Amino acid sequence: MTSPAGDGLGPTTAEALVFVADLDRPELSAPDAHHLRRVLRLRRGAPIAVGDGSGRWRVCSFGDRLVEATEIVHEPEPTPVMTVAFSIPKAEKPELVVQKLTELGTDRIVLLQADRTVVRWEGDKVHRHMERLHRVAREAAMQARRPRLPEVLGPLPFGVAATWPGATRCDQGGGPVPTGQPTMLVGPEGGWTERERAQVQHVVGLAPYVLRVETAAIAAGALLAAFGHNAWLADREWR
Repeated sequence: MTSPAGDGLGPTTAEALVFVADLDRPELSAPDAHHLRRVLRLRRGAPIAVGDGSGRWRVCSFGDRLVEATEIVHEPEPTPVMTVAFSIPKAEKPELVVQKLTELGTDRIVLLQADRTVVRWEGDKVHRHMERLHRVAREAAMQARRPRLPEVLGPLPFGVAATWPGATRCDQGGGPVPTGQPTMLVGPEGGWTERERAQVQHVVGLAPYVLRVETAAIAAGALLAAFGHNAWLADREWR
């Protein structure tokens, strides 16, 4: 028999969070079951949260078969959608950024193709990289006990992201973070072009020095997380 999820049990208070395909009949994948049993060494009957990645979750008792302990909870859609779009950095740095932004609670993470972006993903490379980044986001969400997976998109041209509500360009000499601007755009280390600067008038400064792309993107996500959704709702000029 299940109970309402009102007794303090949830994704951040259970002993782990895992994602499953069906919340009505939750089953662990073999890798997740191995991780819970061998790495985390959970005991039989330990409370774990299971989610479907869309913000729906419930608590189950861990064992060879999961036993539903609470009813399904559906968290509301995030409003506004807090977004960090960053120019694609080299090597494995996109994975680091996606991991940290997921942990910080960024709703939408976008790989950006700016005018001076050096890295170019084309053809099969796009699918391979994005598939890897989705896996990174899933693992980071489980680690952070975050029941809603972030939307990971890209690569998208700067002109697309520039039209999103509350678009703010991160640049040296920018002002403090304005409320009502939930979309942070992080450019390449070569800087924005004049064309891009003209497209986005709102500018925020992240630090007095020149930052690497990955540092700036994580800093932007931390600023959004510090304000939280409630603070952004106080100012609806972005609509």
